[in-house]
Amino acid sequence: MIQEKELDQLSEARRKEIFLALVNAQDHGMDVAQSRRFVVFRFKVSKSLVRKIEREGMENEWPPLC
Repeated sequence: MIQEKELDQLSEARRKEIFLALVNAQDHGMDVAQSRRFVVFRFKVSKSLVRKIEREGMENEWPPLC
């Protein structure tokens, strides 16, 4: 429940920013685990929240996927 509340507290624009950072990190040579750790550190969010944003971004084909 805490993660859901955390997700709701972030605007869609902020979630898209986090998703873009995640994808860019992977595009620049980080593996998935490294990119998640990088985003957790950079945005001060939980690892589980990063995974939820990652899933949301892929399901909705957020940039840069579209």
